[in-house]
Amino acid sequence: MRYPALFRPPKPHISPVPSSRCFVSTITDAGPSAQRPQTKPSPQSEEELRRKRRTEWKRRQNGQSFLDHTVIHVRAGNGGDGCVAFHRELFKPYGPPSGGNGGRGGDVYIMPTPHLTTLSSVPTRIRAQHGGNGQGTWQNGRNAPPLIIKVPLGTIVRELPRDDPRRVQDEYEAEAEALQGLSPQERRAKMREKRWVHYPEYADDNAQREDFKHAERLLFAQERERRRMRRLRAENPIYLDLDKPEEAAEAADPNAPLGHRRVEPMGHLIAQGGAGGTGNPAFLSPTNRSPKWATRGTEGERVSLALELKLLADVGLVGMPNAGKSTLLRALTGGRARTEVAGYAFTTLNPIVAVVRVAEDGSFDGEAEGAVYDETRVEEAHERELMDSGALADVLTRNQQRALENREGLDDPFAALEAFRFTVADNPGLIEHASANVGLGHSFLRSMERSHALVYVVDLSAPAPWDELRVLQEEIEQYKPGMSAKARMVIANKADLLAGTGSDGNPASQEQIAEARAKLQRLQDFVAAEMRVPVEGPDGEDVPGRQLDVVPISAKYSMNLKKVVRLMRTYVEEARENASSKS
Repeated sequence: MRYPALFRPPKPHISPVPSSRCFVSTITDAGPSAQRPQTKPSPQSEEELRRKRRTEWKRRQNGQSFLDHTVIHVRAGNGGDGCVAFHRELFKPYGPPSGGNGGRGGDVYIMPTPHLTTLSSVPTRIRAQHGGNGQGTWQNGRNAPPLIIKVPLGTIVRELPRDDPRRVQDEYEAEAEALQGLSPQERRAKMREKRWVHYPEYADDNAQREDFKHAERLLFAQERERRRMRRLRAENPIYLDLDKPEEAAEAADPNAPLGHRRVEPMGHLIAQGGAGGTGNPAFLSPTNRSPKWATRGTEGERVSLALELKLLADVGLVGMPNAGKSTLLRALTGGRARTEVAGYAFTTLNPIVAVVRVAEDGSFDGEAEGAVYDETRVEEAHERELMDSGALADVLTRNQQRALENREGLDDPFAALEAFRFTVADNPGLIEHASANVGLGHSFLRSMERSHALVYVVDLSAPAPWDELRVLQEEIEQYKPGMSAKARMVIANKADLLAGTGSDGNPASQEQIAEARAKLQRLQDFVAAEMRVPVEGPDGEDVPGRQLDVVPISAKYSMNLKKVVRLMRTYVEEARENASSKS
């Protein structure tokens, strides 16, 4: 049984286990004689950790399991041990060496998949299978299968540096720590136990043979070469940007021959499994006709990785808390996006991505005249009243409705009309000093970095929506310089007064309408004067000149959403054309 580094027994225990006339010793490594010195964290780091734990606790409320950053510790499989055995059969009491080689340990790959949207399904400790031990009668051990870690598209993988306190020891550092405090003789014995398998009661006799000493020198030379290669790899740590799904070369080639097995993509190799040990036939020589030793399998690589998910949404909604972003997303998708809508701040704690489908005439899936998207509490109370009154007794369930549509040949009524689709991300509310990780801070700012276009959402009923707009732009620019250049539109939400309707649904007075129009005009003047976005000139320099579009809407009453969808489609088409031309 193998133990973690901090829970190993203090002394090794060796027991010979015969397996098909092959003797394999099982070894449990001793633990470290001295623990690492514990350093007391600074008050600033304690405050950052406390704030991070508080943020993660908030985001896990109401059963929400979205996770966009984590640290995982990966350990590839160890190679199987070689076997010390001799062939025995009738009339052959002293046969030749017949020990098999050990199998190779399992490699660890990481592969992006579009079927995942969060890192919560990725375990923090990952171990591949070990290779099988060799057996007698020249039976080699079984190679362990590779282990594939599946992560969402848009995940960035970084290997933690050596000075990072979250990093765990690699295989060589763990062995060096286990040998601390031992005498030279004990160190030599410990290292031999970890690398060699001896025939029972022949360990001391093998150590005196010149053939064994020569084989030991060759083994340590190979190990030094592996250590050198590992140090060279540490100079170039792992960095992967998994923004595209993996595809095999045969699948991408339309002229690939038929009838051949297609190679399934496994992703990117992040940890190699250990090589299997060699059986005693490998040490047969003219001077030693019955070698009674074999080598153990090498340990698999250990690596600590930081995973960071940056959502691949075409359009990202940016706004203050309670600006109406969740209501807007529900209105754009016809209520398919089940976001929480309430009258308090930080209702949305995790980014939510929804798909908007557009037809040729500009209409979009879910567009409904006069649809009202109220708070979640109000809608649930209304649905509960309908259920109590029996009004929903004869209503078809979702599965029944789908079965009826399939029977009538209507899998998706909008599928025949769809001409374009894009994704929109509803991000948690941004507050002042969010770039300094205040509030939810970096937990959602990273999810907007990959968006093709950013859309500011402000509350037109607020006293000064232009001040909110200034804060949004400053925080995004402070988080990542140049990120605010992705902004393309300003949505003035809750503009019900412009249509003559008050917030309570009653007709508004002329004074209220005039005040709303004046506020909208001031917002447009502010955007035209101070919110111009620099664009790239013909020589690659930034030329200020692009002005943001200002669109007043009412997401609650589905007003003026067709113009919003049309502009968003234009932004996404331009971004995709630019990306394809650069590639």
